Amino acid sequence: MTVGVHWEVDRPAGIDDASIARAATAALAFGGRAGAVVNVVLVDEPTLTRMHVELFDDPAPTDVITVDLGPGASAEEAASDVGPIAVDPFDELFPDDDGPDGELFVSIDRARDVAVERGVSLARETCLYVVHGALHLCGYDDNEPAERARMRAAERDVLRSLGYEDDPLPHDQD
Repeated sequence: MTVGVHWEVDRPAGIDDASIARAATAALAFGGRAGAVVNVVLVDEPTLTRMHVELFDDPAPTDVITVDLGPGASAEEAASDVGPIAVDPFDELFPDDDGPDGELFVSIDRARDVAVERGVSLARETCLYVVHGALHLCGYDDNEPAERARMRAAERDVLRSLGYEDDPLPHDQD
């Protein structure tokens, strides 16, 4: 399994690439896709909101967008869907690969704001978004209450395995 981490924004203090990669790796293993190649791209909120509009016709802010490239899909095709966020930084990480299996675009701005609201670390909130996005790549969904409960339980299990305490204000209503 390979996880590439790329920052389209300045990296804030208190979070590092290794933590982000561990979160993606743990979630993919938990979800049964331990061999997946995934890129995690950290962006600002305006960028992620623009992507949300372009990909889902939804202007609401969001915390993470998962792009499942699936078998046979190319990174270039996905890049055409998401605009100027290029996949090129990962060419050097995956030179002999056909491209990643998926990409997770995470709003570091949203993670920062929500971490303050909830009284958790920026690292924990960012890793939650990475875990959430990776679980989507594994087939987890959160549209219906039963699916959402299953995903929240998986998120808690993965975050606990990474040494994070439970969120004092769970994201049950998200």
